[in-house]
Amino acid sequence: MKGDYTMKKFLAVCGFAGLLNTLYCQELSQVSFNGGQTLAYFSLLTDREVLIRVSENGQVLEWGVEIQSFRSSNYYARQLQPYAGRVDYYGADADSVSKGKVRSIGSSVITYYSPTEVAYKVGKIRTVGSLLFDYFSNFDNKLQQGKIKFIDNLALDYYSTFDNEAFSGKLRSVGSTMITYYLSFDDKMARGKLKSIGPLNYAWYSSLETRYGGGLKTGSFRQNVGSVVYILQ
Repeated sequence: MKGDYTMKKFLAVCGFAGLLNTLYCQELSQVSFNGGQTLAYFSLLTDREVLIRVSENGQVLEWGVEIQSFRSSNYYARQLQPYAGRVDYYGADADSVSKGKVRSIGSSVITYYSPTEVAYKVGKIRTVGSLLFDYFSNFDNKLQQGKIKFIDNLALDYYSTFDNEAFSGKLRSVGSTMITYYLSFDDKMARGKLKSIGPLNYAWYSSLETRYGGGLKTGSFRQNVGSVVYILQ
């Protein structure tokens, strides 16, 4: 009886650990912008602190571990350190859009929408672990079509052709976090650049402050808003 109880306890612990691992693997961790202006990629945090970077149209870009600077706790290398664990790829028996693509990174299994899906989804990420991806359709505004609309229950939105030309097509919101940009008639060094992410504001050196050439004046290059880290690189 004692042996049976011990075995059941062991299996329960293993099952709970497996559940924790599955849950831990499923979250959007970072949103990165190039030059404080255009979306670079979304980063998903997996087990063992591995990041999977994906484009706004649902393609895996790279994966690895973020390296923090020894000199500053706020600075991380832009390039990820290669992941030393197991990485598998879809083989010759996979469908035409999955063949050769990454299949799993550590314990995170990645699937893709097959050739039989609607055209705007074919070949894009379908799942990463238990996270299900969905996309804007061909019936949506043309600047939104094919971009990620949902990462599981987290909604993403983008500015449309009806918005100011300085930011039309750019990322508008991540869940309840709204993102705004400077308008086309603002100073030329700030046009189209981030103005706010949620409650946080950004200001840029103007065209009159030539010494700094449009660099970030106020705000941080790395800020946490609503459990997601927003990075200007």
